[in-house]
Amino acid sequence: MLSEEFIKNGIQTIVFVRTRLNVEVLVTYLKDLFFGKLGGEGRVRGYRGGYLPRERREIERGLREGSITGVVSTNALELGIDIGSLEASIICGYPGTISSTWQQAGRAGRRHSSSVTILIAGSDPLDQYIVKNPEYFLGSSPEHGLINPDNLAILYSHMKCAAFELPFEDGEKFGVETTGEVLKYMEEARILRHVGNRWHWSSEAFPSDEVSLRNASEENFIIIDVTAPQHRVIGEVDRFAAPMMIHEGAIYIHEGEQYQVDKLDFEGKKAYVTRVEVDYYTDANLAVDLRVLDVFKEEGLSGVVKSCGEVMVSALVTMYKKIKFYTHENIGSGQVNLPEMEMHTTSYWASLPEDIEGAISRSELENGLLGLSNILANAAPIFLMCSPRDIKVVCQVKSTFTQRPTVFIYDNYPGGVGFSEKLYELHGELYKTAREMIEQCPCEAGCPSCVGPLNAFSGSENPKETTLKLIDVILGTK
Repeated sequence: MLSEEFIKNGIQTIVFVRTRLNVEVLVTYLKDLFFGKLGGEGRVRGYRGGYLPRERREIERGLREGSITGVVSTNALELGIDIGSLEASIICGYPGTISSTWQQAGRAGRRHSSSVTILIAGSDPLDQYIVKNPEYFLGSSPEHGLINPDNLAILYSHMKCAAFELPFEDGEKFGVETTGEVLKYMEEARILRHVGNRWHWSSEAFPSDEVSLRNASEENFIIIDVTAPQHRVIGEVDRFAAPMMIHEGAIYIHEGEQYQVDKLDFEGKKAYVTRVEVDYYTDANLAVDLRVLDVFKEEGLSGVVKSCGEVMVSALVTMYKKIKFYTHENIGSGQVNLPEMEMHTTSYWASLPEDIEGAISRSELENGLLGLSNILANAAPIFLMCSPRDIKVVCQVKSTFTQRPTVFIYDNYPGGVGFSEKLYELHGELYKTAREMIEQCPCEAGCPSCVGPLNAFSGSENPKETTLKLIDVILGTK
């Protein structure tokens, strides 16, 4: 393990991984390696969203002072925080954007010293595209960020911060015509007070503390350790991640320490956990359904229709798997009984011709749509300043809205942030890139580096070939 060698030799190292779960699994492995070796496990820490502010400040201070040799982090340490000068940066999987990759690489060698950055590509199509096309990464400028300033969740947070700094006056606009309605809502929520012709801040809370650079949700669940008689809060999880991470029966890992979730008070937004020592972690399955609410733009292209609009996404955690450490074997499962989560966002979708089932069998169509979902989730970030986690793809063999086989790509943020509108404009380029990524893969019938692993598909057809057929139909080349 590269990080083990660096840390063992006293080289201060940061390891970037993509998910919070990956942070905790890797921290667990590293602490096991250094356990009892001159307190070495204490020199390895994790860092991610959900840690309490006091804990994060302690880790940042340890990195600056050198008392921490290795830290495993999500993109939470990518920018904006002084963590001193590290000597090595290991990036596990392409972050999704050129700018993020350079930011993570730049965490090492910030003070005129020599440093090393290593990018370890995964098996997914986006990672493989980057390592096979290094000129794309090395020859392109960092991307422009996309944001939708009229997104209600974002606008509401910005208006709270603005009102805290300076009172609004009657009739004043804050980018939108509905400024007055938002101010009235804040007064009803006892955040503002209307005196004379001005709206004054009246809450005791400091508004910027509630604003996240990467998440539009304001509602967090707190995690309470009840192992000892004196209960203590050990972390927090945002509303949309809570059903996946802290459902009853889940193993919540925090800094390599394992806790089992005994009870989740969904209404009270509290999870009660007990310290345990087990040789597995849990990973939940999410079932997603999508319904179109409104169409903003639409265009027909040789029997294929591309559209952009507002959708409602319903997500339900149905079950979880128990995954054994080190071997990653599936050693059991459990049911999850939680309310369905709903999110209004924006989506771009492409609907295939109605007579497509006359040209290929239904099982081929299902396999082709599944392959399309996998490759598009990795092709789209090439055109967007986002990671694959910021968008989601849903395919429907016969959409209830379009009455056709349809592939939806939606913004994985409440209200949407502009990704869908850009993909609508880049429809042709997106599918051409997806085809190129599949054709560059040397496999015969499909693998995790293109359309997905073969065991995910049904029947005996060639899913790689079928996915390419559907792309040709969408592009009008067949």
